[in-house]
Amino acid sequence: MENYKKPPLIPRLMTVLSDRDIKKAISSGKIVIQGLQEEHIGPSSIDLRLGNKFMVFKHAEVTHIDPRENAKDELMSLIEIPEGQSFIIHPGEFVLSNTMEYVKLPGDMVGRLDGRSSWGRLGIVIHSTAGSIDPGFEGQLTLEMANISKVPVKLWPGSRICRLTFDMLSSPSENPYNTRKGSKYLKQTGPQPSRISGD
Repeated sequence: MENYKKPPLIPRLMTVLSDRDIKKAISSGKIVIQGLQEEHIGPSSIDLRLGNKFMVFKHAEVTHIDPRENAKDELMSLIEIPEGQSFIIHPGEFVLSNTMEYVKLPGDMVGRLDGRSSWGRLGIVIHSTAGSIDPGFEGQLTLEMANISKVPVKLWPGSRICRLTFDMLSSPSENPYNTRKGSKYLKQTGPQPSRISGD
């Protein structure tokens, strides 16, 4: 036993939270989901609902997008849907919307946002490129939505549109989103357009 060497510490692997652990984290305040309905908690995720605000490109006015120069007001228009009405997304159209729920994550957890399969089967793609939510993020989630089918689809505000899962990090982040310099979307409400010109 004289030559025994203690093995090096290996960080624990990321773990997806189960419904049991999601409920514990919400109950303790570790995860905050304002507007959450408990029946929307699934086996390993939470279903989030579609808001009533949509941002669409001014395709008839804009000749091109320059990510270094274009201001958000030059590129997109905001449409607010009255209660009881729907937004129609046409084939090939891309729009921004947001979740009704306001989300706050701790510094040792990352969120993953996916579209629900039921919408995918209608040709609606939800958040296909930026589904990772940083540790320490706080705000409503902006949804990047596209219709890849050949027919228009009605989007009803309040519908369960996406699902959020939670991964525990191997250790708390040294520089979470809520303390990192240059976090462009912290505490956002409503759909937020790209702020890539600030990179």
